[in-house]
Amino acid sequence: MMPADKDSESVTLRLATSHVGDIAVITIEGYLDATRREQFAEYLSQAGPSMILDLSGVTFMDSRALGLIIHHWQDSQAAGGAFALIGVDYSRAKIMWITGLAKVLPLHDSLEDALAALA
Repeated sequence: MMPADKDSESVTLRLATSHVGDIAVITIEGYLDATRREQFAEYLSQAGPSMILDLSGVTFMDSRALGLIIHHWQDSQAAGGAFALIGVDYSRAKIMWITGLAKVLPLHDSLEDALAALA
């Protein structure tokens, strides 16, 4: 059951993709939790080896979503692809800092910063 202060708009998951060259830029809005893991996994699996995940619209992220992000980061590295995260907010993605992964994952402030780092 969702907390009483959460309306249906705040707990949906919206995913959209644009491209910069061969890099998929995936914009994510809403909750990334166990109930949306399958939808998120299916979407990421279609992106290819090079992706930038824009998490600026994420309102909550749990450890399962983080595990899925790590999986795709590792797959991207193994395939010689590019991978970066942008728009990561501590208050909505605390799990990255709690686990120490914020120091390991390629986090960038903006799309421009991520593209420059991947160039």
